[in-house]
Amino acid sequence: MKTGISTACLYARCETEQAFAQLNSLGVQNTEIFLQTFYEYRPEFAKKYHTELGNLNVNSVHVFTNNFEPQLFSKTRRGRGDGFYWLDQLMRSCQLFGAKNYTMHGIVRKDSGGGENFDYLGERINEIISFCSRYGVNLCLENVCWCLYNRPGVFSQLKRRAGGLSGVFDLKQARRSGYPYQMYIKEMGQSIAYAHLSDVDEKGAMCLPGKGICDFTEIIKCLKGEGFDGTCLIEVYSDNYGDISELKTSLEYLDEIIYKIK
Repeated sequence: MKTGISTACLYARCETEQAFAQLNSLGVQNTEIFLQTFYEYRPEFAKKYHTELGNLNVNSVHVFTNNFEPQLFSKTRRGRGDGFYWLDQLMRSCQLFGAKNYTMHGIVRKDSGGGENFDYLGERINEIISFCSRYGVNLCLENVCWCLYNRPGVFSQLKRRAGGLSGVFDLKQARRSGYPYQMYIKEMGQSIAYAHLSDVDEKGAMCLPGKGICDFTEIIKCLKGEGFDGTCLIEVYSDNYGDISELKTSLEYLDEIIYKIK
C-alpha cells in the first residue's frame, strides 16, 4: 500500500502545473492530477507540462465533474458526442502524464437517488470503459454523495452490468452521504483501485489526516481486509490546512500507520 497527495489540495493556491513542483519539494512520490478547466484537459497542456512532473508518479487524473461528464450519460447521441469529444482529449492527456486511472463522478443528482435505470447506466458505463481502455486507462467510479455513486448499492448494480468497472473509495464523501464508510469499502471490495482520504475535527470541519478524530488505523485495516493494496491519496480543500509543510506531516502520519499494519 502506498500514499500520495492529490494536486486538488493545492487548488486555488497555485496553478495545476505549479503544484508539481510544490509536491516534489515535499518528497511526494504519488499524485492524482486534478485538471480544472477545458484548457487543461487538452493534450497540448499535458505535452507542455508533463516534463515538470519530476519524480511524481501519476496514479490518476480527475476533472471538474460538471464540465462534461454528465454528457457521457446523455440520452441523445449528439449530447454523448460532446462528452466523448472531451473524454478523448482527456485520455490523450492521461497517456502523456502516464496516468493509468481516470477518477469519474458521472451524472449529477438532485436528490438521494432511487428508481434509476441501471440497465441504461450500465450500457453507458460499458461504453466509457471501452473507450478509456483504448488508451490504456482504467475507469474508476468514485463514491460521491451528489453524483452517480451516491449511496451503497449503486456500485453493485453497475458492476453487475459493467464488469470492468473499478472504484475509488472517498472517505469524505462517505461521511457526507450519511452511510458508514465500511459499507462502501465492503461493496467495492477488490474493485477499489485507490482511495481518497481526509480527516474531520470535533466540529465537523474537514482537515488533513492526523489532525482530526478519524481512526485511520481502523480505516486502513478495513481497506486491507478487502484485499486493497493500492494508493491512499490525501485529498482535502486548500483552506483545510495552513502551511504546505502540513501536507508532508500528514503523509508521514499515514505512512507510519501503513508500515505498522504490515
